[in-house]
Amino acid sequence: MHPPPQPPPYVDDDTNSLADSESSVSKSTNTFDAQEHLEDLEDGFYNRRSESSRRPSRGALWETMVVRARRNLTVDDLKNGSGQALLQHSFSATRRARRKRSCYNYCIFGGISGLTILAFLLSVNLSLGIATLMWYSDIDSVLKNWGKSGTGTEGLAWYPTDFLRDVTPIPCHSHNDYWRRVPLFDALRAGCIGVEADVWLFDDDLYVGHNTASLTRNRTFTSLYIDPLVNILEHQNPDTEFYNGSSHGVFDTDPGKPLTLLVDVKTGGEETWLWVVKQLEPLRERGWLTHVENDKVNFRPITVVGTGNTPFDVLTANSTYRDTFFDAPLDQMWESRNRNLDLKDRPVSDFDDSLPGDLSDEDEGSAEEPQATPPVNVGQGMSGVLPTDEFNELNSYYASVSFGQAVGRIWRGRLSPRQMKIIRGQIRGAHRRGLKARYWDLPSWPLGLRNHVWDVLVKEGVDMLNVDDLRAASKQVW
Repeated sequence: MHPPPQPPPYVDDDTNSLADSESSVSKSTNTFDAQEHLEDLEDGFYNRRSESSRRPSRGALWETMVVRARRNLTVDDLKNGSGQALLQHSFSATRRARRKRSCYNYCIFGGISGLTILAFLLSVNLSLGIATLMWYSDIDSVLKNWGKSGTGTEGLAWYPTDFLRDVTPIPCHSHNDYWRRVPLFDALRAGCIGVEADVWLFDDDLYVGHNTASLTRNRTFTSLYIDPLVNILEHQNPDTEFYNGSSHGVFDTDPGKPLTLLVDVKTGGEETWLWVVKQLEPLRERGWLTHVENDKVNFRPITVVGTGNTPFDVLTANSTYRDTFFDAPLDQMWESRNRNLDLKDRPVSDFDDSLPGDLSDEDEGSAEEPQATPPVNVGQGMSGVLPTDEFNELNSYYASVSFGQAVGRIWRGRLSPRQMKIIRGQIRGAHRRGLKARYWDLPSWPLGLRNHVWDVLVKEGVDMLNVDDLRAASKQVW
């Protein structure tokens, strides 16, 4: 009599239970103890459970079900091979359950590790930020103690100019510079190449302040700006055996870069401007003022620009020599890319009906004849200006306008295409006339919007960025 056919060997990579099963089948070709084989499987399974955890997991419950299914197989089924498929399927299901449990554990512990590393990096970054706030440079320490007794800065004392030896000039304008704790010097320390002083004429002297309530006798145009600039430039232009000149500006890193002194006239234009010209004499006699002579601009360390109520006709009265320049109206200089397109012929669709300076057919028909006498004390870019006057590099230096007035309000945190067209056209017109474009009244909050406007203006070619936050401007990556 021939022995009964033997079932093929089982394969299981994860456990040794199947190998034990093969061993028990191959011991004898005549007998097959299936009951003993199933008990071995159950013993190995429960031993593994007891070693790992007493609480069954989802994979453990599945293995229990598989073992119970194996119990239901009879010896005849295993001998005849009818239960082979079910047994092999149970082993595959067990492997899948274990693999799924391994992936689950990997994700959980991997996520915890990643969060731990991230928390550590954030803690380090926060610590470095706090340490930076507590650090002061030498110049910052001097600024902190400015005006205190025993520091050598009592009253209106000034810095030695070598504090600018590591300052890189940047195209920013210190708006309302007299508001700084140390006027002029705070702006120079930040690298600004333009400062602004609001002047008021009282008792035959020019006082500096934003309004009359802030004026004091010792805060004059001469004490805050003229005398300090003279002292700085004298130290920058020493008379030695190696150098004897007057061309070096205030910045050691760029001696040829001129500093723009913007004088905002607040009282009567004509009489106040005559006093401004008079008090510039200490800089003039030393040859430090940018001037026009014989229809040629000669750049020097200081460029003086008149704005506010500064009268254009008084400023340009001397046609042979002048050392002051006008702040022209930027909103009157819009040009399309086609230079042959006149300002009055620009498409009305390019602008809003509410935009000042927008010229339509009705405006052209009702335009008044040029006035014989120019208007006075009407603000920046318009005082003493006739409709026939032209602005160019021989009579003007800046071309400025209020950002809100010319461009409009910003919605959704970004400039619209229409607003971008206005900016580009105005900058294009200023540059064609040889002037430097400048917008004042820029948005200052929220900071994201302010930085967006700064970035756009710089990329579009604005020559002077009007800023109030000097520290933020000096740290931008332009």
